[in-house]
Amino acid sequence: MTFMGALNRRQMMAAGGSAVALAALPRIAHSDEGPVLTTTYGKLRGTTDNGIAVFKGVRYARPPLGRLRFKPPRRPKAWDGVVDATAFGAPAVQMPDGPARNPPRTELAKALESIFPIAEDFRDGREDCLFLNVWTPGIADGKKRPIMVWFHGGGFAYGSGAWPMYDGANLARKGDVVVVTLNHRLNAFGYLELSKIFGTEYSASGNAGMLDLVAALEWVHDNAAAIGGDAGNVTIFGESGGGAKVSYLMAMPAAKGLFHKAIVESGPGLDAVPLGTATDDAKALLAELKVSEPAQLQALPALAIIKAAYAVVAREPRPFGMRFLAPVVDGSVLPAQPFDPAAPALSASVPLIIGTNKDEMTLFLAGQPWFGKLTEAQFEARAGQQLGAKAPAVIAALKASFPHYSPSYLAAELATITFMWGNSIKLAERKAAQRAPVYMYQLTFETPVGHGILKTPHTLEMPFVFDNVERSRALVGPGPAPQRLADQMSAAWLAFAHSGNPNVADI
Repeated sequence: MTFMGALNRRQMMAAGGSAVALAALPRIAHSDEGPVLTTTYGKLRGTTDNGIAVFKGVRYARPPLGRLRFKPPRRPKAWDGVVDATAFGAPAVQMPDGPARNPPRTELAKALESIFPIAEDFRDGREDCLFLNVWTPGIADGKKRPIMVWFHGGGFAYGSGAWPMYDGANLARKGDVVVVTLNHRLNAFGYLELSKIFGTEYSASGNAGMLDLVAALEWVHDNAAAIGGDAGNVTIFGESGGGAKVSYLMAMPAAKGLFHKAIVESGPGLDAVPLGTATDDAKALLAELKVSEPAQLQALPALAIIKAAYAVVAREPRPFGMRFLAPVVDGSVLPAQPFDPAAPALSASVPLIIGTNKDEMTLFLAGQPWFGKLTEAQFEARAGQQLGAKAPAVIAALKASFPHYSPSYLAAELATITFMWGNSIKLAERKAAQRAPVYMYQLTFETPVGHGILKTPHTLEMPFVFDNVERSRALVGPGPAPQRLADQMSAAWLAFAHSGNPNVADI
């Protein structure tokens, strides 16, 4: 989802070595300072941020270790005393879904590491990762505030809910809402489809990571009053892979009733991985590991599983956009393709915001050797290979819409409308055929960072949505314009969380 040039493959493997099963010990708070939250499982002591109570590293499910690896999440055990909730919990074991396609470690990429702490996630990734974070204006104060639950990006392979630009304090303070972010199982640990290999005991293994999200939403539902929120007014939102997670939850029976509004940012999830494809991928991974029994797989270190997954991808590379170790249409947890050929009836009454950024794919393409050097003929040849007989009409439309774009930027725009904008329109049209309203947006603000090379890239909207411009200057650039845009976007998202309608005076 973001610059992966910070780590080469050997470094990523080394970082994965820390992904071991650790004992899950509660952190007992020894200080009397800080707000205390009483949850259904026990008490937590947090911190405050300019009037906002903050609770980090809150366990919403048991550690998925040992025999619970690849299994659905289980509710956490209750505890006595007051447990410390002042530090983020560990991120999931990480596995980027295509490091070779991302830019080299340029000065711009180095600057962005301050808001995309990917190296830290690789270092700190653990299987024991089922934690959430809460920002709230009030604790058990009788108020029913909208609750906004954020799903991080990174495809289904990497990322965490603790990235600086996801900090929920400003949004909670500005809109009088409760903000929740979370970590969940990713890659092989969240989406390894074993049901046709090891039987019904593993019937949900291909969607364990999605069921983690359901477990987090159940925690939010059960503790809504305690965190000052309204269990009947929950908005789920996410970007990139997080947007796809929102899309899939809209089609999952287990999530029905746990949320009431949805926002998909640059991540339309029309299709999940077919069961047969996911089973073949799992067989390839097991063959690489040379295991044939569940007990053997359960006993392996996390690093061995990640290394085997890398080996499978190296031997059988996926075309861009084809998912590996991602949610599966298993006929049960995810009964059918979520938005293909139609929107899921399950969430027909859920209002939706969906949209993209104008130049999504520059984030992935701007560091490629050909970028900035592509000729007109080379661009037309690329378009012809991708579009066939439609190429001339599409090329003409692109040039008319972006008359000042070079062939390199036209190529990036073609990829953007193919993978992001076009699918967002499909999802919106299919959702609009139901009774709930659909709102679309497109971000066109061009960031000046890196001499403007990225224009309006993937991820750019998040600092505006969370009203975290000052934390994200390395991405949004200097001056007053980014804050003006943050005032608009955050107000629209907050209005949607309150009422289901994002239209506010600011826009």
